[in-house]
Amino acid sequence: MFELAGIYKAHFKTWTAVQLQYRVAMIIWLIGLVIEPVTYLVVWTTVARNGGGTVGGYSAGDLAAWFIASMVVNHLTFTWHMWEYDYIIRQGLLSPRLLRPLHPIHSDLAENLAYKTITLIVIIPTTIALILIFRPTLNPPLWSLLAFFPALAMAFFVQFMIGWAVAMTAFWTTRVEAINRVYFLGKLFLAGQIAPLSLLPPALQTLAAILPYRWMLAFPIELLTGQLSPAAAGRGLLIQVLWVIGGAILARTVWRLGIRRYAAFGA
Repeated sequence: MFELAGIYKAHFKTWTAVQLQYRVAMIIWLIGLVIEPVTYLVVWTTVARNGGGTVGGYSAGDLAAWFIASMVVNHLTFTWHMWEYDYIIRQGLLSPRLLRPLHPIHSDLAENLAYKTITLIVIIPTTIALILIFRPTLNPPLWSLLAFFPALAMAFFVQFMIGWAVAMTAFWTTRVEAINRVYFLGKLFLAGQIAPLSLLPPALQTLAAILPYRWMLAFPIELLTGQLSPAAAGRGLLIQVLWVIGGAILARTVWRLGIRRYAAFGA
């Protein structure tokens, strides 16, 4: 474990230096990350005000709390490696990674954490500014706030493992963009990005609970905004544990099957 911690520390330093070389790209990513939830927030608060102050039981302050929390949680949990592995595998860039004594997933995890650590210097003041502008209603009980932190960590691992498994489909096809878009479309509607899950039709709420999407984003938000009972929170944490384990098994299985058919080609 100490050896692995030292390796992660070295990877973290390396990826931090790499991320700082691409400052413009980082700024563009951050703009998109902020604009999306703010757009949904403006739309839904306008609907609430035009509908007599609430929509589906959510006041303007409740909606502000949801989408501001969504921005923060999404930033801390999202992953992007499924967009990169098509190119990495197709161009044979995976080959030198296979020569290293450490599984490639560790480097990807360190890169993910480095990016999020650096960009917190923008996310934190942006969050404060949005709180001052939109005045969210945010009064979670202490137990719910404490449960939020393990839920947030597990939401990250669920999303990272599932996303990494999706990335590994590049072993079977050189064009995985369609698969990625289907995956992210599901996340947009079923994870709580476009609207709180309770505003969706019952069938979609059930689908979101069966699939991993709710446990990637909506569940930690529900804890942070104080929407769950202790029993519901306990069940949710248990389901997250199962999805973390299932996601790790899925990523490992897809990797082991895919690496058998890997043949480097290209430049």
